[in-house]
Amino acid sequence: MFVQLVLWSPPGQRITSNFEIEQTVNIVLLSTYELGRQPFGLASPAAWLREAGTAVTCCDLSRSPFPQKEVLTADLVAFYLPMHTATRLAFPWVERVRALNPLAHLCFYGLYAPINEHYLRKLGAQTILGGEFEEGLVTLVRRLAVSTKTTPEGQTEPVISIARQQFRIPDRTGLPGLDRYAKLDAGDGSERLVGYTEASRGCRHLCHHCPIVTVYKGRFRIVQRDVVLADIRQQVAAGAAHITFGDPDFFNGIGHSLALVEALHREHPRLTYDVTIKIEHLLRYAHHLRTLRRTGCLFVVSAVESLDDRALQMLDKGHTREDFARIVELFREVGLTLSPTFIPFAPWTTVSSYRELLAQLAEMDLIENVAPVQLAIRLLIPPGSALLAIPEISACVEGFDEKELSYRWSHADPRVEELYREVRKVVTTGQAAGLPRLQLFIRVWEATQQVAGDPPEAAFFAEALLSRAAIPYINEPWFC
Repeated sequence: MFVQLVLWSPPGQRITSNFEIEQTVNIVLLSTYELGRQPFGLASPAAWLREAGTAVTCCDLSRSPFPQKEVLTADLVAFYLPMHTATRLAFPWVERVRALNPLAHLCFYGLYAPINEHYLRKLGAQTILGGEFEEGLVTLVRRLAVSTKTTPEGQTEPVISIARQQFRIPDRTGLPGLDRYAKLDAGDGSERLVGYTEASRGCRHLCHHCPIVTVYKGRFRIVQRDVVLADIRQQVAAGAAHITFGDPDFFNGIGHSLALVEALHREHPRLTYDVTIKIEHLLRYAHHLRTLRRTGCLFVVSAVESLDDRALQMLDKGHTREDFARIVELFREVGLTLSPTFIPFAPWTTVSSYRELLAQLAEMDLIENVAPVQLAIRLLIPPGSALLAIPEISACVEGFDEKELSYRWSHADPRVEELYREVRKVVTTGQAAGLPRLQLFIRVWEATQQVAGDPPEAAFFAEALLSRAAIPYINEPWFC
C-alpha cells in the first residue's frame, strides 16, 4: 500500500506523491487570517511534509474559496491558528468541515491552539499542536497513515513542543501571489509588494498580558539563518521589495538577528524590512539602531501598550513612559520610524487618561506613526492569562466566554464603555471609508471630547501636522 497526502490551495492544482506505508491519507491545511500576510504557517509545514515524501497544497481562506471537494475526501483537516482573530474566524469553517466530512481527523496548530485547547476539543479537535508544530504535524500524518479511518489513535504528540527544530525552507508553491496580500505604503505615494518570514518564535520575556508566555514560558527558538535567507530570496524572486519579520521580538537573540540583516543587506542592498522589538530591548541595544537603519529597516513596531507607568508595571512590560519618550528621540536621531502599538481600553483606563494618551501622542508628533486601530484596542484576557492574578483585573472579570475565547470584563465607569464603543465605531467606519490617519485621529479626539462632556474645540494639533511627511507602514487595517 502507499500513502498519498494532499493539501489544497486554489487555483486547485493537485500534486501527489507516493511512498511506502500502509494507509492512504488525504490532507487539507487551512489558514483563516494572518494580518494580510502570505501564511508562513502553511508554507513551513508544507516543506516538512513534502520532504517526508508527500504532495502538498495549501488553502488560505482569507484569499481563496473553501475547498469543498477536497474536504469531502480528506482524512485530516488542520487549521492554522496564529492569533486570536484567526481562531475565531475558524469556527464557522470548522462547522462546515464537520458537516461535510464528520470522519475527517480534525487538527488545530499554531500559538492559539493550545491556549484554547478546552474549547477546541469541544468542537471536535482530535489533535492540538502548539509551539514548534512542524515536526508534530509530520508525526501526526505518519500516525494516521497506520491507523484505520474509523478508530484513529488518541493524540500521542505533545500539545506544546518547544523542541529545537532544524527548519526547512518554507515551500510557498500554490499560495496566492504576494500581490494578493497587504502592501507597504512607502509614505511617498508608492506601494511595494511585501514578503513575510520568521527568524524566531517565542520570547524571553513574561509580560502578563501576552499569549506567547502561556506557550513558550520565557523561551524562544530561532529559525536557522540560511533557511530565513533562502525564504526571503524566493520571495524577492516573486516580487517582494520589502520583508516583514514576524518574530515576537527581533532582538531576543540579537547576535542571530544582526548577522541575519547584515547578510540580507549584502545580498539585497535595495530591499527594505520591518521588525518588532520591545522598548526595553531598543534601549538596551540602542547602539544597534543605526545598524538596523543602515541595513534597510524602514520601521520598528513596538508594543508600548500604555503611557501610564502604573499600567506598565501591572503588565510587567519592563519599560516606563520616560523610556518610551527616550526611544522616540533616539529614533528621530537615527532616522528610523517607530510604530507603537497600544492597549488603550483596560480596567485602569479613565476618560481623562484616554484623552491624555491622545494629547501625548499629538505632542510627541506620533499621530501618523500609530495605526488608527491601535486607538480602539481592548484588553484581551485569554485562558491561562497571568492577568487574572492581578486584583484590579480579577475584580472586574465576569466569567469566561468560550465563543469569544476570552474572559468578559466591564469597566466600573460606564463612560469608558461608551467611549470604547464610540472610538471603535469611528475607527471602523473611518477605515472603511479610507480616511487618512490624521483625519481619523481628529474624529477620535472629537468623540472623546463629547463623551467627556467637554465643549467642542478645534483639534490643537491639526494645523501643525498638515504638512508633515507620511511615514511608511503596511496597509493592513486590522491587528491581532
